[in-house]
Amino acid sequence: MLIVDDVELNRALLSSIFEDEYEILEAENGLQALKLLEGDISRMAAVLLDVVMPEMDGIALLKTLKERQLAQDVPVFLITADASEKNMYLGYELGVKDIIEKPFIPYFLKQRIDGVVELYRTKEKLRETVDNQARIIEEKVREVRDLSDSMIEALALAIEFRSGETGRHVQNIRSLTARCLRLIRDRGMAGCDFTDEQIEQISLASILHDLGKIAIPDGILNKPGRLTDEEFAIMKGHALKGAELLEKLPNRERNPIFYYAYDICRHHHERWDGRGYPDGLKGGENTVYTQIVALADVFDALISPRCYKAPFSREEAVRMIRAGECGNFQPELREAFLAVALEEER
Repeated sequence: MLIVDDVELNRALLSSIFEDEYEILEAENGLQALKLLEGDISRMAAVLLDVVMPEMDGIALLKTLKERQLAQDVPVFLITADASEKNMYLGYELGVKDIIEKPFIPYFLKQRIDGVVELYRTKEKLRETVDNQARIIEEKVREVRDLSDSMIEALALAIEFRSGETGRHVQNIRSLTARCLRLIRDRGMAGCDFTDEQIEQISLASILHDLGKIAIPDGILNKPGRLTDEEFAIMKGHALKGAELLEKLPNRERNPIFYYAYDICRHHHERWDGRGYPDGLKGGENTVYTQIVALADVFDALISPRCYKAPFSREEAVRMIRAGECGNFQPELREAFLAVALEEER
């Protein structure tokens, strides 16, 4: 407890009232008190402050504390012989919790101060409890989110393994998608003001782009040669199948990852010129992030070995995409993506 009074006898009297409960610090004026409060105000249970003092009086100290926001969590009491209306008004205006006029009866003074200090202690305990509960809830939410992310990754990997791939494809898609989203955001492209959290959610959702392949027969999925027209029609159905599976998830709309995943599953084979599938979206009808996943899917498929082909070099894959040999893409997005794809090789 800090006692601020220029009269030693007054400080001694107040100290004798509270010394059994608190470590007592004393100051003869506002400047001394300010130095003590600047040192470690968190130690203070209360400040007992006189008004009329040399060098810096009580009102000046209160104004300084308010300007510097130093005593927001510490109750300050004015204990003064000058309890004029002006000082009382200024005191309460500057945040004091009680004004006690000298001379005072020690018992009643102690009761008034103890009551306010106890309220502050209760408030602090409540705040600590709320903060602790918030930390626990945050940890639980993080645990659930991590578990959910792990389940999504496991599902995506299972689909990749079923089609005879190593699982690197989905991780490459995730990395390429995230890096391209950050690049177009940094470039300030229209409609690309994604937050870091959205980029994380979209890139995780991207690994579910081929979820619908779970419904494609093995003979078609892993056929080493060229698919017949009928087989290709079945293979194309994976885009709608994936979207249908996600539609059946309970509370899907509450999870932004599944919101993004639905659009990605359904539309990652759409093309800028409207010649994609299943909905024939054209131009800006398809979302920016799904167009990026589509680019990432095509690029990684080109540079990776498949049961029906050997891998192409990165340079050849870039050339093929630019030449439109793998479908038509929005030019600005295409070039941003290819910059990311080539950067990885350097």
